Amino acid sequence: MPFLTLESTDSNALKDGFDVPGLEGSLLSCLERILKTSYGVSLLPQCVPYAQPGLRADSPLTRRLSCKSIAQLLENSDKDDGVGVQAIVEHGVWPSIVACLADSDESVATAAAEAVKNLAKSTRGLELIFPAKAEVDTLLNEFAMNSSSMVRIRILAIIAALFGISDEAATAVHRSGLLGMFEQELNNTTDMLATLNVLEVLYEIVTTPIAAKFLLTKSMLQRLAATISNSAVDSLLRSRSITISARLLSSDGIYSAVDEFDVKNAVQAIDLDLERLKATDSNEREIALDALSQIGTVMRGAELLLCNTPPTARHAVDAACSRGWRNIQLAGTHALASISGQERGESTQLLNDQAETCLRNLIYTAAENSSKHSPSGLLWSLLQQDPEIRLAAYRLITGLVMRQWCLWEVCAKQEIINLVTNPHSETTKIGMEFRHSCCVAISNALLSSSFKNDPAFSDVSEKLQAAVRRGPYLAKEFVAPKPQVATEERY
Repeated sequence: MPFLTLESTDSNALKDGFDVPGLEGSLLSCLERILKTSYGVSLLPQCVPYAQPGLRADSPLTRRLSCKSIAQLLENSDKDDGVGVQAIVEHGVWPSIVACLADSDESVATAAAEAVKNLAKSTRGLELIFPAKAEVDTLLNEFAMNSSSMVRIRILAIIAALFGISDEAATAVHRSGLLGMFEQELNNTTDMLATLNVLEVLYEIVTTPIAAKFLLTKSMLQRLAATISNSAVDSLLRSRSITISARLLSSDGIYSAVDEFDVKNAVQAIDLDLERLKATDSNEREIALDALSQIGTVMRGAELLLCNTPPTARHAVDAACSRGWRNIQLAGTHALASISGQERGESTQLLNDQAETCLRNLIYTAAENSSKHSPSGLLWSLLQQDPEIRLAAYRLITGLVMRQWCLWEVCAKQEIINLVTNPHSETTKIGMEFRHSCCVAISNALLSSSFKNDPAFSDVSEKLQAAVRRGPYLAKEFVAPKPQVATEERY
């Protein structure tokens, strides 16, 4: 038995005072390699009794190997029959694994966390971690409440990983009450590093589809909004809070789960932050504009950005129309494209009357206050810039052109039509695809509009349809073969 051998060797080594340098490390390295083989894997269930003293050993190397062995056992055992979980229960290993999460050696804590994640991959494992009928807090809850900030961060990182395993695991985490730790840590204003770590973990969690369902609570939104509004906190904290809020607000189903006042309060906090940063090209301003882009990908989010007073979408329009800072203009153009519906389905591309009126007024006002004097002039100005901004301009036109007023502006600007129908105007694959998608959007909008029978746009329509048929990739038009006749030379 590998662990029996370890235990015997450890006892001899202790008696001899570790006279042989590197003995323990060599032995543990050998055992780890054995347990990675198919033969070693078959021995893992029998090794659990010896893993228990290993988890409590004085040596961090021994504790790490014990945690790794448990993790490997759970990873390789059948998730349905629960052999690995049953062995852990019978030998009382679970409390020792939890204790290792607080180990002073980072490698031991990491191995213990991996064991917990593997345990949560089975239904029986989840029942061990989060007992469904527990009348008191779970072992993990009790341990988290009585541990240091660093250990709580480790447990929060495990929670983030559990959210990505399955909906069942996410539901179990929610039911356990462990998510309340996030709000507790966010309220800790004395330790900026701990708060930043919590925000980083939250950022990972909100990438999972089910996360918003459990994380978007009244108190969580209020806490994030308070961090965004606090000009005294570090810019990194505000930026992460902005990104997390945007991800939470980028799902249509969320707006019915939380009070409208709290949602508006979060958006207002981002608005005030952008207002404070409007004369800068800071990374925080760029992140806030990206947040508007993400919120604008859903219909309710876009309407909120346009219908509040003053409209938060004005920051995207102002940034897109500015020529001072390239990064700000790029972020603003992408944000305006998302708000206008470039990423939304056809049925949700157009917004309610109030939002549509506001969008139109914002763009026309920005055009009048610029040297371009018209929306078509602004769009043409964006298309004349570097490739990245030109791609953003293609997205913007694709989103806006569903509106009659924008369709007229685009079709009346011959330079825009010439560019989007020219297969040689872009040299990169993504550029060709964006240009062609823009061309398709203009053509479809024109064919379904009241302008389709307008003689003034007949040539434009034909040109667009020819470009659509040609496709995005420098396709050559069909040329009929011509016979070549030459005088035969005789010698």
